[in-house]
Amino acid sequence: MRAVIFDIDGTLLDSVDLHARAWVEAFAHFGVETDEAEVRSQIGKGGDELMPVFLPKERIAREGTEIETFRSDLFKAKYLPEVRSFPAVRPLFERIRKAGLTIALASSGKGPEVERYQDILGIADLVDVVTSSDDAERSKPHPDIFEAAVRKLDGLGKDEMIVIGDTPYDAEAASKAGLRTIGVLCGGFPEADLSAAGCIAIYRNPQDLLDGFERSPLAIG
Repeated sequence: MRAVIFDIDGTLLDSVDLHARAWVEAFAHFGVETDEAEVRSQIGKGGDELMPVFLPKERIAREGTEIETFRSDLFKAKYLPEVRSFPAVRPLFERIRKAGLTIALASSGKGPEVERYQDILGIADLVDVVTSSDDAERSKPHPDIFEAAVRKLDGLGKDEMIVIGDTPYDAEAASKAGLRTIGVLCGGFPEADLSAAGCIAIYRNPQDLLDGFERSPLAIG
């Protein structure tokens, strides 16, 4: 193992509920009533994959960009200040770097959001590679974002990399990119869903992964 590719929302940041609320509020602003639990089950996808679950193609073609812009602005203004890091993220990153591994981030968020996330997490100095929706034509569960990370991790083979994520969409996207995935439960998805999506190991949260580091795929490949 030579590189670890992290998802961010729900994996490193306690932000999934906040993203769901922002989507529900944004949809309501445009006259679309949605159930927060149902919206939450789609968090991990980008807007290009999430909106078709709740809106017809014709409306997305007509208003999709406006809805996504409204949601993004709403999240940044109202919900981003509430986003917090899960415990032990920086110590986990320090342990990974101590083991000689390269660290990459691969998020469905836009570039400026990912920069802000690194500030919240306090890990910018430990990250080697960053990819966001700006680097991908399609969001998860398509493989584009992970394929972009692989390209930036030039010189490393896919068998030397592993993804860490909290949703089945992370595992599905990683698998399509030829990568293995470690799942974490802190994003709220059931362990059975992560296993069914192909995760090779599952931990409760970053602290649990740090505590079990020596026995994890990060240490033993």
